[in-house]
Amino acid sequence: MTSLPPTANPQSSKRLLQTTCPYCGVGCGVDVVRQGAAGPQLSDLQGSREHPANFGRLCIKGTHLLETLGQDSRLLFPMVNGQRSDWQTAIQTVADKMRSILETDGPEAIAIYGSGQLLTEDYYVANKLMKGFIGSANIDTNSRLCMSSAVVAHKRAFGEDIVPCDYEDLEHTDLLVLVGSNAAWTHPVLFQRIERAKLQNPDMKVVVVDPRQTDSCTLADLHLPLAPGTDAVLYCGLLNYLSQHDGLDNAYIEQSVSGLEEAMHIASEWDLARVADVCKLPQSIVETFFRWFTQLPRVISFFSMGINQSTTGVDKGNAIINCHLASGKIAKTGSGPFSITGQPNAMGGREVGGLSTMLAAHMDIDNTEHQRIVRDFWQAPNLATKNGLKAVDTFQAAADGKIKCLWIMATNPVASMPNRELIEAALSRCEMVIVSDTAAQTDTLKFADVVFPATGWSEKNGTVTNSERRISRQRGLVPPSSEAKHDWQIISEVACALGFDEAFSYQHPVEIFREHCALTGTENGGSRALDLSPLQDLTEQQYDAMRPQQWPFSEVHRAGADRLFADGTFYTPTGKARMIAVTPALPTQATSADYPYVLNTGRVRDQWHTMTRTGNTARLLKHMDRPWLSVNSADAKTLGVENGDLLALNAACATDTTVILPVTIDDKQRKGDMFAPFHWSATWGSHCKVGALLNGANDPLSGQPELKHGAVKAKKADMASYGLVYGNAEYVGPVRESFSYWLACPTEVAHSASVADVKAPQAVLDSVFELLPKDTQWATRQSADAVSVVATRDDKLVLAVLISANALNLPSDWLDSLFTETALSAEQVSALLNQQPDDAFLLGKLVCSCFGVRENTIKQAIQDGCNSVEALGKNLKCGTNCGSCKTELAALLTAEAESSTDTESTPYERII
Repeated sequence: MTSLPPTANPQSSKRLLQTTCPYCGVGCGVDVVRQGAAGPQLSDLQGSREHPANFGRLCIKGTHLLETLGQDSRLLFPMVNGQRSDWQTAIQTVADKMRSILETDGPEAIAIYGSGQLLTEDYYVANKLMKGFIGSANIDTNSRLCMSSAVVAHKRAFGEDIVPCDYEDLEHTDLLVLVGSNAAWTHPVLFQRIERAKLQNPDMKVVVVDPRQTDSCTLADLHLPLAPGTDAVLYCGLLNYLSQHDGLDNAYIEQSVSGLEEAMHIASEWDLARVADVCKLPQSIVETFFRWFTQLPRVISFFSMGINQSTTGVDKGNAIINCHLASGKIAKTGSGPFSITGQPNAMGGREVGGLSTMLAAHMDIDNTEHQRIVRDFWQAPNLATKNGLKAVDTFQAAADGKIKCLWIMATNPVASMPNRELIEAALSRCEMVIVSDTAAQTDTLKFADVVFPATGWSEKNGTVTNSERRISRQRGLVPPSSEAKHDWQIISEVACALGFDEAFSYQHPVEIFREHCALTGTENGGSRALDLSPLQDLTEQQYDAMRPQQWPFSEVHRAGADRLFADGTFYTPTGKARMIAVTPALPTQATSADYPYVLNTGRVRDQWHTMTRTGNTARLLKHMDRPWLSVNSADAKTLGVENGDLLALNAACATDTTVILPVTIDDKQRKGDMFAPFHWSATWGSHCKVGALLNGANDPLSGQPELKHGAVKAKKADMASYGLVYGNAEYVGPVRESFSYWLACPTEVAHSASVADVKAPQAVLDSVFELLPKDTQWATRQSADAVSVVATRDDKLVLAVLISANALNLPSDWLDSLFTETALSAEQVSALLNQQPDDAFLLGKLVCSCFGVRENTIKQAIQDGCNSVEALGKNLKCGTNCGSCKTELAALLTAEAESSTDTESTPYERII
């Protein structure tokens, strides 16, 4: 019997491929099955069990990556001046303009603004072009908004930008301090590791330092809801407490630390009473935290955006590091300051010098020896020898007419940068704006003169480095979409068009990776921890098969040890770590009588940055389908608003911008403080440009903007009508924009928008009628305080406009069920007209996105006897897939327990 050849086996084309998630800095490994040669299909996405960052876990965003890859949202071909172009014309247009600017204005008139979404190879080529060949250091990235304060703090303390901890440390500590981090939402896979560690070691303490009571507090033994911006006060007080309570490791300080006396001179002014007063905390809570830090042998300070995004972010980082150096709780298992990155490749960008204040390979731009090394290695004709413009300064320079060509790569600064009015003015004035992106619709694209379609996740091929210094492959799983090219290819083609062919003749990313690794080892000799030279000779096959690698490598690390700083020496000229004298300072954007409220911004669980990827799947909008404004109940009473009301915000820096958001009354929010997510933008609504309310004030050392503390005024929005527009996209779009206010809230099957208007419902109806599709049947209902219009075609719903004098809260599942009906019954049309959903759909907000489990269902299960997250999972399946909702389940359990008389179980027992 003759066997069939392998190609005849329908299963033979299946292949398991491993790559890396493109979201946060955890750097999770991802397994994907690819099937088919021509037009391959991806399926069966799961976490990689072998990857040491996640061991098979994925959050909800990673779990649904394949749903975000639709072609409808993609840039597919180059454009010049708004018209489709070919690659040669687009590349030459950019090169000609750059050459002209170089001749007339010099290299400082050109800038690149990149992204932590770029792979290390992309970053490397962009940095090489700007700093080595164009001759300017004006290359910065949105990592400036993420980690730049931690970078400077590391360099001041350790002599090099080094994160000294590993993820395993989180599982072997006695005290974990989450400071300025809502890891439950921003780094959920790491938070799950922390949950497991606490379950294995119930004696492990968790402290959350955050003005808000976030979902991360479900795991906390202690929460310090300090006044916004007072983190440095807290840590200066801790340093003083350490000195007064036998908490200093004098032997370690003598051997490995300098600067103690200067740091203590300022810290000594901060006793317990003064710290508690300035931080607005009970003294007993402060003392408990200080005592635990002093007495427990292993401590991790896990800090993130709440520390970095500040006008004193560098000092805050150093205040934290000071306490670890003074107590000797560093360079040991389960101990150290651990700055966690927000971007998937912010660390890789730092390795190649992707910020304007770096050279390359952790070398300093103002160091003449480092300049020589890089110049000779690159054979660079015009190496930059001074710092370039940081992000905020770059856009200011463009607004001032000094930057004449700005190339934006893989980011959406009009939406993500503070001071939106300035950013728009800068891009409007700039002579040439180039945008390389995957997304066909962003707030930034409308300013582009030249648009390059770039590859995205599943197409890109290269490496990324996560928050624990682990290099992983992000593999190309499918061919590029249509005419899209890799960023390194686009940059190289522009470089070649500028005449730099020999230095940018790359044919495969392994060539770039080898060059990057070789540069890190050039004349290193142990002077820099970043030495990737053991990887500089990888073949293409070895590169394709490369497993996750963590640096420093023991074979080139000067101490020959796996753990950084284990020998007690650092990368400073003296070999000692430096403690920094930190003088605490309050935020620059201070409140006033005119602007009395503090505005804090941040992430939500299921969304990423400006939603150009996550916004492509309605499944990720089920948990929270719109932005909101968290307001303390006392402030809500003062402002005269209730849940769901629209609140209008203004700031001194945004005279032409009003942000309008629905209110969520939340006493986990401090009185006087408000919180809004930053993901939504003008692409999503008429009044949700949250970045416009922050003025761009930034740390003078790092340039990182203050995104956690704006000053705003608020008043109830003057609306007479509220409602929604739901149905086919071609009808929803024009109708929603006829309202004073609209916010897109798409569902899995239709387009939808929440709307409001200054006109009464009856007056709104007149403008709606003229926009209704003419080839449909209309049904209407009108009363003094509500109007409804339902348009059908052959009894199938195509558009519903439901308006009321009061806020509407109609479940999207109900509308989706009607939209998917082949023919609506008279009763269903009547229910729509009466704005009355079936009782079965009134189950509250979605909590578990994976299995569609809603809040009221969970509450009922708790009342029926499910008294743990595990029990809820067994009963309802919630929390058993990605685990992102576990903290919310724990919060519901805690709330139910607090409202009952049963107090036998501890909060932590309820969490697990």
